[in-house]
Amino acid sequence: MTAELLPNTNRRIENLDDVSAVRFTSGFARLYRYALVTDVSGCIRAMSEELCELCRGAEGLIGLNLRSLMSSVTNPEQAVALRSELRERGSLASARVEITGLDGAPSTFEFSVLPLSDRPEEAGLYAVIARPEEPPGQGGVPAANGAGFEAALLAGLPDAIVVVDEHGYIRFANRAVESLVGHPPADLVGRPVASLCRSARDLEGVISAIATEAGRIEQAMTLRSPDGGAIAVSAAISPLPPHAGLPRAIILSLRDATSSQQALAEIQGKNDDLEHCVNTLAHDLRSPLVALLGFSRLLRQDYGARLDDTGLHFVDRIEQAGRTMEMLIHDLLELSRIGQPGERRALVDPRAVLQHLHAELKPRLDAAGVELVLPAHPPLVYCDRTRLYQVFSNLIGNAIEHMGPCAKPRIVVDVDEEADCEHIAVHDPGRGIAPEHHERIFEVFQSLAPRSDDRSGTGIGLAIVKKIAQTHGGRVWVDSRLGHGSTFHVTFPRR
Repeated sequence: MTAELLPNTNRRIENLDDVSAVRFTSGFARLYRYALVTDVSGCIRAMSEELCELCRGAEGLIGLNLRSLMSSVTNPEQAVALRSELRERGSLASARVEITGLDGAPSTFEFSVLPLSDRPEEAGLYAVIARPEEPPGQGGVPAANGAGFEAALLAGLPDAIVVVDEHGYIRFANRAVESLVGHPPADLVGRPVASLCRSARDLEGVISAIATEAGRIEQAMTLRSPDGGAIAVSAAISPLPPHAGLPRAIILSLRDATSSQQALAEIQGKNDDLEHCVNTLAHDLRSPLVALLGFSRLLRQDYGARLDDTGLHFVDRIEQAGRTMEMLIHDLLELSRIGQPGERRALVDPRAVLQHLHAELKPRLDAAGVELVLPAHPPLVYCDRTRLYQVFSNLIGNAIEHMGPCAKPRIVVDVDEEADCEHIAVHDPGRGIAPEHHERIFEVFQSLAPRSDDRSGTGIGLAIVKKIAQTHGGRVWVDSRLGHGSTFHVTFPRR
């Protein structure tokens, strides 16, 4: 058995090396004085010090079954009924139980029980939250400092509004809450806000807002309907102005996100189907392509002497078209793989990546007479190394391909450290890009250069750069004017 002092609180958690129990009970202890964690068999995994002392003084109960608390319950039939309800519903909200204290006097407590998480690795753990029953007349919004006006204003809002005090209990709920969660506002007042949540993980934003006095927080939450179902909502959590009479209270503005989640799931499903189709087509096209390139080489080797210049030109065109298709297939596959599992993000030295790329591109740079200028001491970039290589390769290759004739052909690469990200810039002094094309060039198969047989690009390179930046949480854009060169920008957020 171990004892851990919780951060930002003087409450202690007794624990049997159960990381999940400590972590979640640590969060509860920021809001609730009396809290414990039990598994599905009733074994107590963690307990706040106040609840431990209330039930048995300083002696710990960790590792014992929840039935060991039965001696403190004045009416054991209450505990039996609550266990049956918990088995049936999967949670409890503000159930009343009489407990005999150390002085022998009974006290009425309100208990709420909810699962810690719906994740498989944390399934089977439950949080129990308790508090002494409030005297009649308490639990509503204090009618002081203009709170009546504030309550009337909140009551008429179309969004579901819940006001939670600094101890984690609901002090106000407007009429829109009932249409969302199915509970009348009067039934919610006085309950712990945890009783609305489907799992303890949905409380993280509330705990952060109250414990750290954070500003506005937005998060997805899953609430519990009266029949035990799940209600997906988007929550905006904000501190309540002190003049409203509820210092350290917060407002939860809740909106039903079920339809948006369904739409998102449908879009994700279509994207998955599209990526599967791209992968299937790409792999299916490779077999005939290999045959086409192979037979064209055999044709040149075995029958090249019999072909005139026109015949050799046709073979060249076949091979060039085959290589272009091969590049298209490769780039389409790379585009579909970006953001998929398997990427390993880490702090990457961009100079090492650029030096490797410079060596590969040297023949092409020399043939075009282009100088490549690399940064001397760039900051580390947090990303997948292969994806960073692709960003540099596509941006530099794009500059070589589309720079056009200029007095001093050179490509300058910069990597700068900004407040919350690393900023990559690739500049060339070439022909430039008209403003109306700045967005279009990042779409698949969009290129400003005229299509020709000797063009080496596929029209997918900048789309790959854009998707890499977006999947890493960054963005991409271009600064350019016709005749004044182009600078492509990519940002990677800091870890």
